[in-house]
Amino acid sequence: MKVAFHQVGVSTRGRTDLIDITDDVEGFVEGSGVKDGICLISSLHSTTAIAVNEHESGLMKDLLHYIDKEFPMKGEWLHNRVDDNAAAHLASTFLGATKAFPVQKGKLVRGTWQNIFLVELDGPRSRTVIIEVIGE
Repeated sequence: MKVAFHQVGVSTRGRTDLIDITDDVEGFVEGSGVKDGICLISSLHSTTAIAVNEHESGLMKDLLHYIDKEFPMKGEWLHNRVDDNAAAHLASTFLGATKAFPVQKGKLVRGTWQNIFLVELDGPRSRTVIIEVIGE
């Protein structure tokens, strides 16, 4: 069994942001030497998430708008008493910090319209995404 591990640094631009990391993930998978297995993509931060969807500007704006609507920054969140970012923690929890994809014949298996995004929820910041490929 082979295991390949890679860290990707990502700089985000706004309080909320979507950064397409698909090329980083695919490039690493193809160079990993793993032909068949699984690829895990995980953020190391409790105020970010990993999302999978189409890279279309209207949809990306809709997603950020939905997050702001469902998890308002100025909501009456108890965590805001400690640190004014409860909305980011909550959104991260519901969106999820890790996604998994199959790897077949040395390539990431994803749908035509499935791109992989780091979702920034408390930026702008420097973030780290882990890509791990496991298989034969």
